[in-house]
This record gives sequence, C-alpha cells and structure tokens, in this order.
Amino acid sequence: MAIVEGVPPGVEAPAVEGPTVRESVREPAPERMTGRLRLVLVVLLVAQFMLAVDFSILNVALPVVGQGLGFPLADLQWIGTSFALAAAGFTLLFGRIADIVGRRRLFLAGLAVLGISSLVGGLAVDPAMLLAARVAQGLATAAVTPAGLSLLTSSFPEGPLRDKALGLNGALMSAGFTAGAVLGGVLTDLLSWRWAFFVNVPVAAAVLIVAPLVIKESRPAVRPRLDVPGAIAVTLGLLALVLGLTTAGEKGWGDPLALASLVTGAALLVVFYVVEKSASAPLVPVAMLRRPTVIWGNVAGLIAFVTETSLVFLLTLYLQKVLGFSPLAAGLSFGVLGLGTVAGGLVAARVIGRIGTRATLVTGGAVQAVATVALVALGDDRGWMALLLAGTFLGGIGNMLVIVGFMVTATSGIPDAEQGMATGLATMTQQVGITMGAPIMSAIATAGITVSSGTGAVLDGIGNAVLVNAALVLVGAILAALFLRGARRA
Repeated sequence: MAIVEGVPPGVEAPAVEGPTVRESVREPAPERMTGRLRLVLVVLLVAQFMLAVDFSILNVALPVVGQGLGFPLADLQWIGTSFALAAAGFTLLFGRIADIVGRRRLFLAGLAVLGISSLVGGLAVDPAMLLAARVAQGLATAAVTPAGLSLLTSSFPEGPLRDKALGLNGALMSAGFTAGAVLGGVLTDLLSWRWAFFVNVPVAAAVLIVAPLVIKESRPAVRPRLDVPGAIAVTLGLLALVLGLTTAGEKGWGDPLALASLVTGAALLVVFYVVEKSASAPLVPVAMLRRPTVIWGNVAGLIAFVTETSLVFLLTLYLQKVLGFSPLAAGLSFGVLGLGTVAGGLVAARVIGRIGTRATLVTGGAVQAVATVALVALGDDRGWMALLLAGTFLGGIGNMLVIVGFMVTATSGIPDAEQGMATGLATMTQQVGITMGAPIMSAIATAGITVSSGTGAVLDGIGNAVLVNAALVLVGAILAALFLRGARRA
C-alpha cells in the first residue's frame, strides 16, 4: 500500500477521481498573500458573512413578521425551520456537486438563487410565499457555503496562508451571526421586517458581478458520476434529523413527531454508510470517513457549534426573562461576544502556526470551558453584566480557536478534487450543530419550570444548562487531545 501524506498508516487513501482544472496545470503555491488572492478572499468572505447574517437576522423580527402576514402562532417556528431543513439537509449533497460541476459555477448559481429568494421574501404577501422564499434561501445557503469554503481551501495552499484565510472566514462568520441579531432588530424597528430580506439583494448582486472576474473555476477534468442512492439516503436522513431536532426544541423531546424523525434520520444515515461502502463512485468515500482528522476534527467542530450557539440562546433567556432586557438590548449585549470571536479568528492562524492544530483545539476548548463555567455564577440583578460580558468575550476567543482548528484539521491532507466533499462535511457539521444546540439546552434549562415558576427557578435552570454546556466543551477538548495525536500539523 502506498503511503500518502496526511493519511495514517493502515488507512486506505481515498481515490482521486481525476485532476482538477487547477491540478492539470499545477501552479507554484504562493508563499504570501498576492493581490489576486486578497480579492478572492474578500469576495468569499463577503459571501460567507452575508450567509451568517441570514441565519439570525429574522430571529428578533419573527413576531412582527407573523403579525404582518397573518401567521398562526403555532406555525411561526416554520419560518426558521423551513430554512434550517433546506440548509442542513442538502449541504453534503451540494458539497459533492460542487466537486463535479465546478465550485465557482455552483457558488454563483447559489448566490443568484439567494438574491432572488430574498427579493421574493421581502415582497411576500402571505405565509406560503414567505415559506417558499425561506426554503429557497436555505437551498442557496446549502450550495454557497460548501462551494465557497472549497474555493477558499483550493485557492490557498495548505499551511499558513490557508490557516489565515480560514481564521478570517471563521471570525466573520461568527461576527455575522451576532450582526444578524442586531441588524434584524434595527431594521425592524427603523424600517420594516421586509428589509431583513432586501438587505441581501445588493450584496448578492455585487458578489455576482465581481466573483467571475477574480475567482478561477475548479472542477475535475473527468467528471465523475453522482452517487444517487447515497445522495438520497444522506439528504433524507439529514432532513429527518433536523426536523426531529427543531420539533423537539418547540414541543419537547417526548413529542411523537420529534422521536419518529430522529429515529428515521439515524436509520437513514446508517443506510448511507452501508451504501457508501459498496458504491463505485461514493458521495463520500468510506476511507475519508475513517480519517482521524475528518472524524475528530468534525466532532470538535460539532461540539463548538452546539455549545456556542446554545449558549447565546441561554443568555438571551437570562437577559430577557431574568434581567428584563428588551429583544434589541439583548441582541446588542452580544456585541462583546462578536468582538471576542473576531479576535479569536484574527489570532487563530498564528496560534496554529506556533503550537499546531491539536494543541489549538485543546487550548481553545479549555479557554471556552473556563469562560463558560464562570457564567454559572450569574445572579438576578444587572450588576452581573460585567461577568457576562467578560465571560462571553473570552469564550468567543476560545470558541473561534476551536472552529478554525476544526476547519483546518477537517480539510487538511485532502486532494483539491475532494475539497468540496470535505468542506461539505464540515458545513454539514456546522449546520447540524447550530440546529441541535438550542433544543438540547432548552430541554435542560426548562426541566421542571412551569408557567408559575419564579425568576429563581428560571435562573437555576439556566445555570444547570450552562454547566452542561461547559462540560461538553471540556469533553471536546479531551477528545481532540486523545485522538488527534497523529494528525498532520498537530
């Protein structure tokens, strides 16, 4: 068996289906950031920032949207759920399609769909029109996110340049989540909830104009076949899993639909693995799924997204239910968290270059765990805001070190021809983590709390959930320390 760099001994290297356009005429890897690479980076970062904003921009505006379009209260959650289903369910499929048809082509097509669906959403006159726009936005996100990430990883050579690019990407992505919450409140208060959709249109148009001028196409010279059975199994499995998680968050973990969806999703993902073992042109080669860097890198990323996004949910509950903040004031309070994630993204590449990816994952997890467990001490008056701001700032730095370390680990040592597949897996991890965090922590925080429960009971429930959150972060750091010992650049 040939030994391939980046693949542990005893593990079969994944087959490369053919040279990519980039690989057919191999250019020397640049040692520094050239002017063209800076333009590529700016275009890709703007697109990823816009997608991150889109995840959270409607959260604050949901009650206003429901009133404006006549949504029944029980159906209001479908504005978020419809988006999450499409974004998480199709991301792995689109990641592979990007490798087949061309990453730039799929990136541009997805941006066009995002711009059009955002315009339709802003002009919606009834719930059906809005939900159709949200589904289209989710599909566009599922296409653009892995295509954009694979363009980034294939444009920048593995090493310091790619680490720096992924660090900036992670920083702006997390800043986008925070900015979306703030921007949604501001636009809704000053203009209309419709501007939460319209704001995407000029940004998407600008990227569509500039991107073809600076980003080169990247796709296999010999186009492989798409693994249709595998694509169907994994897409339906992810759709069922996300539906189960979101339903559990709304109706509880004992809800029949939530349980049935989760069981169905798990079964279909097992079917997907079995199909991939025997497929001649698998959607995801089993050899890739056996890579320690892919397995444990994605586990670390899953925990990072589960814990940080759910912590925002818990602290929003604390700020509004315990301290009595308005939704807009609560959103603005997370500006410090946004600054922490930006700081973490800016220093992540240097940290990885100095101590390696495994140590970065462990260090970032330790910082996030300590900062999170400190929040258990939060009390019921506004004097505790200093602790909250300090904890979220430091936790944001640690979380971003983990996220960048996860992206570097999960995409390193993989041929350019399979970068769409690798970034599709990483994006799937991100989407599922964002989806499952809030339902899990909500169940812990609200256990035993009734409508008549006082502020003290709510505070205790939040404290219990924060403690579990910190424990999960610590488990992620320990797993990275134990199982990534042989990882490349570890």
